Amino acid sequence: MLLTALIIFSSISFIYYGSTFFIHFSMKTEFERYGLLRFRKLVGYLQLLGGFGLLLGLMFQPILIISSGGLALLMLLGFGVRLKMKDGFLLSLPSLIFMALNLYICIESTGILGDK
Repeated sequence: MLLTALIIFSSISFIYYGSTFFIHFSMKTEFERYGLLRFRKLVGYLQLLGGFGLLLGLMFQPILIISSGGLALLMLLGFGVRLKMKDGFLLSLPSLIFMALNLYICIESTGILGDK
């Protein structure tokens, strides 16, 4: 039950945030500041794909594992970029939290740590 709630929360968050990459001008400004403007649309597509993949993964576990693992990696990279840009830990914290959340989803859905 908790895992399902976390999956739904993460998927809605990434679908919303991924769509902002194409709607809000502020995202373009952020990626210009990072020096990564050419990756803005790719990151938006990856977030949308990951968010929808999490929902689809509720029915097909391999998709859940791939989506949550991919989003965890994407957020780890985002955390690193924010630290490199000296945004500070608090501004970088959301990416770290979403990395941990999706890593948890990935690990739980693989069952590699065993059943409780």
